[in-house]
Amino acid sequence: MLGKLEPHRIIQDNRYADSNFNLTFYTIQSIRRENSEKRSRMNQRTPRVLLAKPGLDGHDRGAKVIARSLRDAGFEVIYTGIRQTPQMIAEAALQEDVDIVGMSILSGAHMTLCPKVVDLLHTQGQDDVLVLVGGIIPDEDIAPLKDSGVDAVFGPGTSTQDIIDYIRTVFQERAGIDLEEDAEDEAVGRLDA
Repeated sequence: MLGKLEPHRIIQDNRYADSNFNLTFYTIQSIRRENSEKRSRMNQRTPRVLLAKPGLDGHDRGAKVIARSLRDAGFEVIYTGIRQTPQMIAEAALQEDVDIVGMSILSGAHMTLCPKVVDLLHTQGQDDVLVLVGGIIPDEDIAPLKDSGVDAVFGPGTSTQDIIDYIRTVFQERAGIDLEEDAEDEAVGRLDA
């Protein structure tokens, strides 16, 4: 039986934020350095995906389906829950050291929220994070979203396998990691040292 997906809450403390919950340059660099050191110790790893529901959109069934599908495909998934601000999404992406940020938007606020998240990720030095958007996105908004830094847009009816295949392909190109081999190793319970 599969467990219930619960929102992952980011706990603020002085290590990550000042009194206004804004990340300072020093803490951003410190977190990036710590995360880089952790990654350098790992020979192979699975992609870390942060899924979020930005804005006032309260319908999250689709995001949970995507989260479960990605998890079942071998990805590490962090689901932030509904009603996330762009700042909360960017801070979570930094704190969780993710490779991919996926946003599900049904409210029509995608042209405001998505570019803001991309800008915040770039401000934090996370230019290498893949940004994906899914939901009700009109065709005429796809090109402006991509121009703003969104890597891919998935509309209604997109199969979860198409999303998984896209992420694997892009991740392999960017990181030079063979995800098929990693998935086979995990399936037989082996860990490469």
